[in-house]
Amino acid sequence: MTRTALTGEEVLAAAARLVRADGPAALTMRRLATELGTSVTSIYWHVGNRESLLDALVERTVREMGEIHPTGRTPHARVVSVARALHTALRERPQLIAMVHERGLTERMFLPAQQALVHEVHAAGLRGERAAEAVRAVQFQVVGFVLVERARERSPEQHPSEGELWDSPAAGHDPALARALAGPADPERLFTVSLEALVTSLLASGTPAAEPLP
Repeated sequence: MTRTALTGEEVLAAAARLVRADGPAALTMRRLATELGTSVTSIYWHVGNRESLLDALVERTVREMGEIHPTGRTPHARVVSVARALHTALRERPQLIAMVHERGLTERMFLPAQQALVHEVHAAGLRGERAAEAVRAVQFQVVGFVLVERARERSPEQHPSEGELWDSPAAGHDPALARALAGPADPERLFTVSLEALVTSLLASGTPAAEPLP
């Protein structure tokens, strides 16, 4: 039975799910209509043609990326929270982020997260070029880490493997290090360790306000 009641947001949400699962090429009006249990005509009525649908998906993604808000009681904790939220958001929607990038809207997409970071580095006492450097360092750390993660996920099987390369002689007098490097990497832990170290270093020279800015 064909569905009759449908909203534009429901169409966009279903389209976003298809793109996140299988990429933009898999998004056809017929497949979307099947997914929603409606007619192709209904899809066109709500979102226009496929190109209009893709444009609307890009705008929706930009809005979603603007919903990142800091949490925590200190500037350090709040900067880390923004970075972690940004990392999660990028990891969850790579296909949609690629569409944003292709349309030249990457900087606009990142602006809300940058503004949140500016607020927190100001609260930590950084100003001017040092504040700008801190904001960009955190952003580049997050984006760079996501790119490395995706590259590792898509890389072919390695011969020799890390386990084969990192035998005890390769690690000198630190067999525990060799065992650790021979095992699989924990990306989440590595991201946390590197992010905490970076933020600690960046905010160290600031003079925090008595209370976080509202």
